Amino acid sequence: MDSSTHKRYHEDGFDSRQHLESYLSDNPDMISVEDSLIFPIENLLKSFTEGHVQGDILIDLSPGSMVHHLFAACDFFKHIIVLKMRDQCIMELKRWVDERTGAFDWNHATKLHADVEGNCDQFQDKEGKVRLALQHIVKCDLEKENIIDPIVLPPADCIISAWLLDMICKEKDDYIRYLRKLLKLLKPGGHIIIFGSLEMTFYTIGKHKFHAFSYDEDFARKALVEEGLIIDRCEVKKRTVMNDHNDYKGMIFIAAHKEM
Repeated sequence: MDSSTHKRYHEDGFDSRQHLESYLSDNPDMISVEDSLIFPIENLLKSFTEGHVQGDILIDLSPGSMVHHLFAACDFFKHIIVLKMRDQCIMELKRWVDERTGAFDWNHATKLHADVEGNCDQFQDKEGKVRLALQHIVKCDLEKENIIDPIVLPPADCIISAWLLDMICKEKDDYIRYLRKLLKLLKPGGHIIIFGSLEMTFYTIGKHKFHAFSYDEDFARKALVEEGLIIDRCEVKKRTVMNDHNDYKGMIFIAAHKEM
């Protein structure tokens, strides 16, 4: 299939529930547990427990209705604000926050988090802590100067963006442009944490194939450094299992901070 015919996440949208079931569930057919669940959890815990990344406000900009990457944050930030580009993603996430019937079950991810953290006795409290901290779920538009206009948010101590830039960017200039918009939400001295899939050109949700921006570790590092950020940690993990759902070569985790 010609890549020009691929759907675009922020233009066409995808079924957020199907995205969760395909890539983040406990389904036996879900073969990317190491890359999509364990890798983010391990690296976030390392960054937070080192004591440098913490504060009052964390802003998350990630695709779909994922929440597993926030389990590590609720012990280090008082308030979590989630920004979403799609109404369906907001509704799916709110269904979980409000503990409504039919909400996606994140129990498997909570247990994984507890295992990595070494605190298996308290895994049942983790989702409750995230719900208490997650006070606002707000729609955003990355094409606007103020991406949540007319709302004005206080500057964040930390921003997490998991796989969003991979899905919305078409070329390198897009990556830099959107990165700058994220950094406007960050206070001086604040941290940004980015997850990405390296050298991916497509991913599938159901029968639909979606565009992905392909880049390597050197590009990701250079993009942050050229925006004045100091990289604190960068971890790269080679792909563990191949499948027909996407073609990424590896996962990248970068934690960086903005100079005062």
